[in-house]
Amino acid sequence: MPQFELQELIDTNDQPFVVIDRDYRIVAANKRYGEAYGTTPAAIVGQHCYAVSHHSNRPCHENGEQCPHQALFETGEAVEVLHIHFHGDDQPERIRVRGHMLRGANGERYLGEQLFPLEADAGTDCDAMQMVGQSPAFLSCVDNLARVADSEASILLYGESGVGKELAARFIHARSARAGGAFIVINCAAVPETLFESELFGHERGAFSGSSGLKKGLFELADGGTLFLDEVAEIPLSLQAKLLRVLETGEFRRVGGTHTLKADVRLVSATNRKLLDEVDEKRFRLDLYYRLAGIDVNLPALRERREDLPGLTAFLLKRLAGARRACRLDAAALATLQAYDFPGNVRELRNLLQRAVLTCRDGVIRAADLHLPTVALPALSAAQPLAEVERTHIRALLDAHAGHRNRVATALGITERTLYRKLKRYGLN
Repeated sequence: MPQFELQELIDTNDQPFVVIDRDYRIVAANKRYGEAYGTTPAAIVGQHCYAVSHHSNRPCHENGEQCPHQALFETGEAVEVLHIHFHGDDQPERIRVRGHMLRGANGERYLGEQLFPLEADAGTDCDAMQMVGQSPAFLSCVDNLARVADSEASILLYGESGVGKELAARFIHARSARAGGAFIVINCAAVPETLFESELFGHERGAFSGSSGLKKGLFELADGGTLFLDEVAEIPLSLQAKLLRVLETGEFRRVGGTHTLKADVRLVSATNRKLLDEVDEKRFRLDLYYRLAGIDVNLPALRERREDLPGLTAFLLKRLAGARRACRLDAAALATLQAYDFPGNVRELRNLLQRAVLTCRDGVIRAADLHLPTVALPALSAAQPLAEVERTHIRALLDAHAGHRNRVATALGITERTLYRKLKRYGLN
């Protein structure tokens, strides 16, 4: 049986890799692991794993996290988990940790941990890429986004209004092989039906009244990159067949043009509606749905990751305060936010904090400064459709705000135009 040097073996691994004994002591680490934590393998060996990766004085399972070490040495199971690790400069990073069972020459058991950063080269220094959170629901979502980013398949993002679907789309683009290409956004709800085809595919000079020159469409501009179709359920039914053909062939013509053009575009779409329900209502083509939903990803609502509120509010307040004096939430204000259901999700939270920053005294935001709507979100029963819950909540907000649509839209974290469509859909006009 050939003998190998452990260090030589783990150094061949492209990902950070560390070997840990039963007592949480690191016995070996590869060069990539040392680079990730701003040190060398020699300096890491002998330290406790939780001190290096978590900057903690106790194992992660004692802090309530799922721990590969505990799983291996107590049950013999090698598991894969999602964690927040900290670099040498205390900067957090979301990591997928894959455990491996290793055996020493004397039969003693060791844990091998292989690390997969979820945000490598994803432009995390850019404000637009700051997706903040460390709750299990959020980490699972980021892990899912990182996995699907490697695919060339079309992706459909589903989530309530305000959960950050454009941020997720930008994350996918930055993690994909197309990161060097353009990232083009179109809000399908904001484009009039008469201009939609021109916006997507462009037009030639004189194609219609007022078209004084050639205009490239968003498909053409996104060639080699990613096109993000936000609120994709709003695409007019009359134009869905044309979009389907482009997705199938990659070919299109500008409005008023005769030349066939081609574009290599990766499509990411987003909606807060169940598209299959829209198909049943004859408002969306089934064949287009299957083209868009090559892979579908659900983004969690803010109420599903309340643990992220302290970090998320601190991040938003830092951005919102800007050059002005720093603001912070007192304990009662934070407790008030954590008890609220946020129908408008992160967008609503940002709006609430933006108003509070302008009105708070001495840099401390109190519960009264938040001006939270007094209407509670109705409880959801198994027999009650989600649409009926939303209808009841909007009706209650209309009553609470004396029919003032702008205030209701702000409370929900949506635009007045989106609110108008919901009012029309639910017969609340």
